[in-house]
Amino acid sequence: MENKAFTLIELMIVIAIIVFLASIGIPKYKSYILKAKQAEVAVNLSSLHAAEQAYWAERGEYTMELGGENGIWQPEGYKGGGKESNFHYTYGFNFPGAKEGVHFFTGKLETPKEQLGVCKADKENFEAKAAGNLVKDKTDVWQIDETREIKNIQRGI
Repeated sequence: MENKAFTLIELMIVIAIIVFLASIGIPKYKSYILKAKQAEVAVNLSSLHAAEQAYWAERGEYTMELGGENGIWQPEGYKGGGKESNFHYTYGFNFPGAKEGVHFFTGKLETPKEQLGVCKADKENFEAKAAGNLVKDKTDVWQIDETREIKNIQRGI
């Protein structure tokens, strides 16, 4: 009778191949996940820009009041800020006295509004930002202005 089985060496070779492929694939996968989260920024900042332009067309000035009673915009899936929200970055304006849900919106990454840096809106101009801590100790910061120019001003990946 003939025994048909794998030897220990054959099994070890197969395991070594699987480990090698995983060591190549996992970092690439993580990179794609980070880039997908960055794609969210372009969509949300473009949407914020459209809302600001509509407000300017009606009133002749830009506003920093994004949410709340007189708000013009909030990210899709906003649920009070933090882990419950259905987006990752923190969006909006940062200035002394800025309030969650009115001037800025915190996403799943729970990036503090201070990471946005100084950004504001006035009669002629606006500069809104998005910030997210995608990688430990690195903040990814994006901005958009009245010209609809989206820039990655601090690369965090």
